[in-house]
Amino acid sequence: MDWLSRLFEMMPVHGRLDLRCFYGAPWQIDQGPAEAGAIPYHAVLAGAAVLEDPAGGRPLRLEAGDILLLPGNPRHVLHDGGGAKPKPAHNRQSLNLLISENGGKGEALDMLCGHFVIAPPHDHLMQNYLPPRLVVRAAGGETHSGAAMQLSALVALMRGETEADHLGGRAMLNALSAAMFALVLRLASETQDAPTGLLALAGHPRLAPVLAALFNEPARAWSLPELAKLCHMSRATLARQFQEKLGRSASELLTDIRMALAANALKNPSMSTGAVAETVGYQSEAAFQRAFKSHMGLTPAQWRKAQAAAGDDASPHEHGDSKMPHLA
Repeated sequence: MDWLSRLFEMMPVHGRLDLRCFYGAPWQIDQGPAEAGAIPYHAVLAGAAVLEDPAGGRPLRLEAGDILLLPGNPRHVLHDGGGAKPKPAHNRQSLNLLISENGGKGEALDMLCGHFVIAPPHDHLMQNYLPPRLVVRAAGGETHSGAAMQLSALVALMRGETEADHLGGRAMLNALSAAMFALVLRLASETQDAPTGLLALAGHPRLAPVLAALFNEPARAWSLPELAKLCHMSRATLARQFQEKLGRSASELLTDIRMALAANALKNPSMSTGAVAETVGYQSEAAFQRAFKSHMGLTPAQWRKAQAAAGDDASPHEHGDSKMPHLA
C-alpha cells in the first residue's frame, strides 16, 4: 500500500464543510484557532482573498482555484485586501449548509470554508509532519497534473452540492471534504517546491521507497544500511537527506509510526500490552513501555484506561460543529 493510504488508515481524517461565503468587498474573516485536532481549510471558487501572516510577514494572495490548509490551526485573518472597513456578514441556513453573505458591492468572493478533524494523538503527528500553511492550486496556471484535475473536479462537485438541497447533501459534502484532504496532499507532494515534511520526502523519487517501507513494515527492525540500500544512497547521504527534507531522522519517523499504531491497538481491550509491543516491532515489553511513556506522556495502561473512559467521546469534534468563524 502507498504511504498516504497507510497514513489515512492509521489516522482517519473526518472532513466537514462549515459554510459557503458569498461576499462583496469590503469583507473580512477572522477565524480560529479551532478546537484541538482541527485543520481549517478554505477553497476559493471565484474572486480573490488575502491571508494575513500572523508573524507580520508579507500577506498571501489567494486566487480562484487555490485551496488553503492550515495544519498549524492558528488564528487567521482573510480579507479582500482593499483596506476599507468590512461590511457585516449575515448567515442563513439551507438544508445542508450554512450560507454567509454581506452587503458589499465590490469585487465578489465565492469561497468554501471547512475543517478536517484528526483525533488525538494523531493530530500532533500530522502537525509535526505538515507545514503550518499549505496552498495548492487546483485549477488554472501551468499545472495540468492528474491530481490537479482530480482536485478541480472534486471541488466542482462540492460546489454543485452546495447549490441544491439534495437528499444526503450534508453527508456528501463531508465525505468530499475528507477526500479533498488526501488530494491536496497528493498534489502538494508532486510539486517541485514541496514544503519540508512528509510531502517533500514523498516528492523525492529516491527517498519515496524508504517512506513506503517504513509505513508498510513498521514492525521490521530497519537499519540505516537497509534503508540506504532501498534508495541507492550511502548511509550518510540518506541521513542528511532525511534531515533536510523531513526535519527528522528515519528512526524518529519510524517511532512516530509505531506509536500511532500502538495507540490504536491499545483501544482493543482483548489485546495485551505485550502483544501490542510485538505488533509494532518491540521485542521487549519493557522497552515498549518506556518508548510509549516518553512519546505519549502516559503509560500504555494509562492510555488504555483513558480511552476506555472516553468511549465514544474520545474524538468529540468528529460529528459536532466546529466554531464558526467571526465574520466582520
